[in-house]
Amino acid sequence: MDASQRIDEIRQTLNRYSYEYYVLDQPTVPDATYDQLLRELTELETEHPELITPDSPTQRVGAAPLEAFEKVTHDLPMLSLGNVFDETEIREWVARIERSLGRSTTYVAELKFDGLAISLKYEDGRFVRGATRGDGTVGENITQNLRTIKALPLRLQAEETVEVRGEAYMPKQSFERLNEDRASREETLFANPRNAAAGSLRQLDSSITASRNLSLFVYGVGVNTLTARSHSEAMAQLASLGLPTNQHMQTCETVEEILAYIAHWTEARASLPYEIDGIVLKVDRYDDQEELGFTAKSPRFATAYKFAAEEVMTTVEDVDFSVGRTGKVTPRARFAPVVVAGSTVTYATLHNADFIAEKDIRLQDSVIIKKAGDVIPAVVQVVTAERTGEETPIVFPTHCPACQSELVRLEGEVDIRCVSPECPAQLMEGIIHFVSRQAMNIDGLGEKVVRQLYDHEAIRTIADLYRLDREELLTFDRMGETSVDKLLAAIEASKQNSVERLLFGLGIRLVGQKAAYLLAERFDSLAGIAAASYDEIVAIDGIGGKIADSIVKYFEHPEAQALIRDLEQLGVNQRFLGERVDQTNAPLGGKTIVLTGTLESLKRSEAGKRLEALGADVTGSVSKKTDVLVAGEKAGSKLTKAESLGIEIWDEARLLEELAKHEA
Repeated sequence: MDASQRIDEIRQTLNRYSYEYYVLDQPTVPDATYDQLLRELTELETEHPELITPDSPTQRVGAAPLEAFEKVTHDLPMLSLGNVFDETEIREWVARIERSLGRSTTYVAELKFDGLAISLKYEDGRFVRGATRGDGTVGENITQNLRTIKALPLRLQAEETVEVRGEAYMPKQSFERLNEDRASREETLFANPRNAAAGSLRQLDSSITASRNLSLFVYGVGVNTLTARSHSEAMAQLASLGLPTNQHMQTCETVEEILAYIAHWTEARASLPYEIDGIVLKVDRYDDQEELGFTAKSPRFATAYKFAAEEVMTTVEDVDFSVGRTGKVTPRARFAPVVVAGSTVTYATLHNADFIAEKDIRLQDSVIIKKAGDVIPAVVQVVTAERTGEETPIVFPTHCPACQSELVRLEGEVDIRCVSPECPAQLMEGIIHFVSRQAMNIDGLGEKVVRQLYDHEAIRTIADLYRLDREELLTFDRMGETSVDKLLAAIEASKQNSVERLLFGLGIRLVGQKAAYLLAERFDSLAGIAAASYDEIVAIDGIGGKIADSIVKYFEHPEAQALIRDLEQLGVNQRFLGERVDQTNAPLGGKTIVLTGTLESLKRSEAGKRLEALGADVTGSVSKKTDVLVAGEKAGSKLTKAESLGIEIWDEARLLEELAKHEA
């Protein structure tokens, strides 16, 4: 076989592997196989430069920097879409369509990707040009940068000539890694994946684009040379050509099906590995589209439902200060009510004094807020241009808002704390933690019930939970005989918990569930832990010096010693009841494993317990001592660090395989 034939054979093979990996998400060969073929192709092309073609997989790495982007006139204008914002407007749009056609029709609902609109041109199956939308008529030629996106086929699976429209985007994981890298170099962070994708595609140096790990979806046809008679049929044809289309497109016969699709993705969009900002609705059949036509700016046969804005502006009206179970004083901004991502937001944490100073947040400031992960309200920035001079600094209290004790800022910490052992806020938060599912798991003792008991002075310490009187409880609001009996039974049952739950429930600073288990397993009882020295504690693999110091100091306090005696007299178990793993013979004995990201088939906590039962030491941070990182979706910085250290990486499939192999 001559060089030309071998080069063509390798290119076809690599293009197929890329399609399977980046488009189908179903790799059929190990990365090492791909890399070996790519090296062979690079060597052959180096020996025969005359055989290099633009669609070669070697041309994805980035070419020489451009001086500027050339302008491109689209063969057909890339029109923008009109918008609808609620159910009423969606119903009106559908009714308008069906009035114009004089009958019902079929619709297509698709995710609206939050990236950069692009046009891709293929001639005889080869990718020849890619451009930005620009003003809809004229865009910029970004072919060189688009070649670096591995999901984009440089050669189609048939010799078609077609222009398609799509969206280039930055996956959430790529965005997190990019910002972590920029933060480490003290560079300005990108505000969101959309801005990061746009900035990456407009780099004059395509090697920078290549490093950003972008992806794309094709969502339609511009110049239509296909035989399809509908949008859904065209998308199936584009997929068969090897172009990346989105699997979540759905045809809808009625407005109710459209609304159900929107409702589903409004709730589920956070689970996607990329950002979406709405839903695109289209009439499916091309003859219907042609009959409906266009306005000057947009097609009549399509519209976009926009999700509620994720970033909105409001005003800081006041700041409250709350005290947690460890004494940490947390400032919380109170806003003029504003709707963010579908719900009204009136509060957001300001974390600590350093956070307030860094963002220069003042009372009466206009601020941009968003929901981190579409759930937790967070202040993004102050809108300084809106300042009137009436804004005033936020002043941290000098004394505890709950007990008036003087607040302190410990050396090396950013948090300000109340250190009074009699602080009622800390006592109540400590009880709420003690009864939580991860600690003593007392069913029926939620936060509201704990606060009610505390307000009625029925409890002041966790030991008081085991002294609650049935007759007294029956006098409280919403406490009937059945609920009281169930509550008392749950409290009684908690006495039989293994001591690691009790230890975690005590709320000792820095002692999490993992540390509590290691301590209980090593010292067997609460008395043994209380009597242990710093050196004995820090000798446990997985227990650091700060945790050891915190444990020793906690048990030195007379109040802690009295509480332990009190709980013992009340019949609360203080011995380790769990199974000890023989590390020498355990299947995963001696292996340090870190779990990160989201697992689909089981919770990380469950996975951790099963790994520990097999002898593994499951820790929370990646270091040179880590043997394996289990990486789920959105793995983030831990995956990056593990890769840089050459640590073995397991995906969820490998994790399940290992568990099945060793648990059998």
